[in-house]
Amino acid sequence: MNIKRIFGAFLTLFGIGGLVYSAILFVNKSGEHNVKALLTYGVIGFIFFLSGIGLIRTTKDES
Repeated sequence: MNIKRIFGAFLTLFGIGGLVYSAILFVNKSGEHNVKALLTYGVIGFIFFLSGIGLIRTTKDES
């Protein structure tokens, strides 16, 4: 298996984890939101997710 695809899968999973964590922070803090943490985890998760998906899509299979 190609190492770039494996790295892309890890980036995608970390991105999903960051997005889920930011959603949990948003839901659990009723009334008092830590905007800095929400934006940090959300943006980094989004970037990791998109870069992981892009890496998986653009990597060709070695046959």
